[in-house]
Amino acid sequence: MNLRVKELTGGLLPDVNSESCASRGVLEHVTSRWAVLVLAVLLDGTHRFSELRRAVGGVSEKMLAQTLQTLEQDGLVLREAYAVIPPRVDYSLTPLGEEAAQHVWTLARWAESRVPEVLAARAAHAEQAPRTQRAPQAGRAPRSGRAKSAR
Repeated sequence: MNLRVKELTGGLLPDVNSESCASRGVLEHVTSRWAVLVLAVLLDGTHRFSELRRAVGGVSEKMLAQTLQTLEQDGLVLREAYAVIPPRVDYSLTPLGEEAAQHVWTLARWAESRVPEVLAARAAHAEQAPRTQRAPQAGRAPRSGRAKSAR
């Protein structure tokens, strides 16, 4: 473990199953719904904000901006601003971002290819689920609609 990594991690080896491991935050950022899609689009090359917004269906400007900022802070996305009128900002993947994007894109493609099986499993599960209502807990009376007020 190099000195900088040791300093940043407090000397602990990364272990995603450990509650305090920083890799959990990285995993959360990289696998968020919008990050996966943004990383996938950026695999095709450099894009402007408006191009990313059009390419990632359903993302709001606010969520796209937050996602790009998080990915930039994590060293996965490079933001290049140009002093021109109108202002121009390009987004591209860093080498680390390209590596992450390859992995999450593989997972996304797998998800696309397995939609029929997942939907069939959901339907089968729904058919097998018990149709009974949850029984009240022992020792408690069932709740009525509104609590009686003390007058």
